[in-house]
Amino acid sequence: MQYQVGTLGAIQQLEDRTDEQLKSESKHRAAARAILGARAAERYDVKQSRAYFNEALAACNPRERQALRQLMKASIAQAERNPDDLKEAMEKLGQAPPSSRQLFMLRLMGLIAPPESAGRLQRIRGFVLLLVIVFILMALGFGIAKLVALPFGGIGTLGAVLIGVLIIVVALGILTLVGRRRQTKARERQREAAAAQSARRR
Repeated sequence: MQYQVGTLGAIQQLEDRTDEQLKSESKHRAAARAILGARAAERYDVKQSRAYFNEALAACNPRERQALRQLMKASIAQAERNPDDLKEAMEKLGQAPPSSRQLFMLRLMGLIAPPESAGRLQRIRGFVLLLVIVFILMALGFGIAKLVALPFGGIGTLGAVLIGVLIIVVALGILTLVGRRRQTKARERQREAAAAQSARRR
């Protein structure tokens, strides 16, 4: 029990701590660095995520490195917007892979905001794609505002544009909130799977 608590089994105990607290953690260094690596991956910071996971690998017990490497692969795949690698890593962790919708969104994110290693052409393509999406969303909001205002006598173009932008902002805010909750749950499942796989290896 002491062995399990002192290594990756401590991930669940530490996941509610702040980044500053995790950086100063010495007793469960491997678990703390793994959590920091996963959080960096959520910010799409590939370099920082890899650095934290490498520190975790150096600090963990050799028998746990395989489980930690799979957790690292999943997190790095998320940070690099690589849905295929993410799916494979999740399956090796013993978890159900992300849904087709989630993989599609990650692939779309990779097109809009490619990782730092992407070339200039990919970055230009992502910027153009982002402009197209913004234009489509504004047109959609404009149409919704016009449609809703019809029973009340209609609305001017400028008013429809402003209301349309407000509608899109609210909708995106709700989607972001829901997405973060799902991401948090997925991260918790990753950690639980890594801890379970590590326990089975013992």
